Amino acid sequence: MIIITVINPNFLTTNNLLNLLLQVTANGFIAFGMTFVILTSGIDLSVGAILALSSAISAGLISQGMPLPLAILFAILLGGFLGAINGVLVAYGKLAPFIVTLATQMVYRGATLVFTNGNPITKHMSGFFLAYIGQGYLFGIPFPVILMAIVFIILYVLLHKTAFGKSVYALGGNEKAAYISGVKLNKVKVIIYTISGVMSALSGLIITSRLSSATPQAGSGYEMYAIAAVVLGGTSLMGGKGRMTGTIIGVLIIGVLNNGLNIIGVSAFWQQVIEGIVILIAVLVDVLRNKTSKL
Repeated sequence: MIIITVINPNFLTTNNLLNLLLQVTANGFIAFGMTFVILTSGIDLSVGAILALSSAISAGLISQGMPLPLAILFAILLGGFLGAINGVLVAYGKLAPFIVTLATQMVYRGATLVFTNGNPITKHMSGFFLAYIGQGYLFGIPFPVILMAIVFIILYVLLHKTAFGKSVYALGGNEKAAYISGVKLNKVKVIIYTISGVMSALSGLIITSRLSSATPQAGSGYEMYAIAAVVLGGTSLMGGKGRMTGTIIGVLIIGVLNNGLNIIGVSAFWQQVIEGIVILIAVLVDVLRNKTSKL
């Protein structure tokens, strides 16, 4: 951050910092949900596809005249339902999370392309209330940032202050021990993937609002950014270790990296290289940390 500020003093201006916070909201919501999944040593590769499908269908409903509040509610419920499908397949089908979510990623993305016929949905997407969700300001702060803060607090309390949160940690730490202690493993797994789906749908609403359209390719690659943010925040890919506060720090690290590279004029191609290296380092640090803790 210091290096970026020296190169370009505009980095620490109020407008740029607010813009940075606005930019990280889409990844933030998905990373919050991904935290629950990774804490149970799972993975969710379908988050970007859920984002695209839920936003496309809700945009289609809005274009057909459905009231905005109902369309928003439908998008959130649909995201939760699609996430729950992942959870059911993992919990009751006893399938590996990687395989399940890789398959549903393809199914949901394909369904989005079928629904939209490969074209963005823009009809009736320019209304004030829809635009406010992703572009509005409240007390000088972008509304998506305020919404992200509220969601963060809710999920923080759920994870760190409730019996459900303790079950999540128990499941990720030692599944057999959690089962013996009475944790309803299948129920917990379904709930965490449902949360992940809901967070993806919220992210989709923010993106749809900011673009004033729903595109079939929305959310592509977002799963990688979310996983990177969670791991950078200290949550172990092996499960059982991590905190929501770490995730928000990871989200901000990636946001600062992206924003800073743009500010100093680094090519978009090189940005992908640098971001990939950062993700790789984060994973290596996680692996080394786990090896050290076992010694």
